[in-house]
Amino acid sequence: MAETAEEIKARKERERDELYALDISGVEWHCAPGTEEHEERVEIAYLPEGAVAMRSSLDPETVLRYTEAEWRAFVLGARDGEFDLEPRQRDGGSRAGQ
Repeated sequence: MAETAEEIKARKERERDELYALDISGVEWHCAPGTEEHEERVEIAYLPEGAVAMRSSLDPETVLRYTEAEWRAFVLGARDGEFDLEPRQRDGGSRAGQ
């Protein structure tokens, strides 16, 4: 039997609570190959049960955590170009509409 919307919401809240309750103080953070220590970069850490933590090297105290399903959906979407940014015109720093 399929989960109801209420059951799905409750399950996702439990998953989030469990994920954020994990102690990640000793995890190993990884970044893209070829990035320098002084460069701004995204860092990820692998957590139990396929979950992933992500942070910015410039703000290591702010950590986002994703379940395995959430991370997989993001990676697949990125591979498919779902999050590609539209090219912006270079116009001396001002953005269109401002």
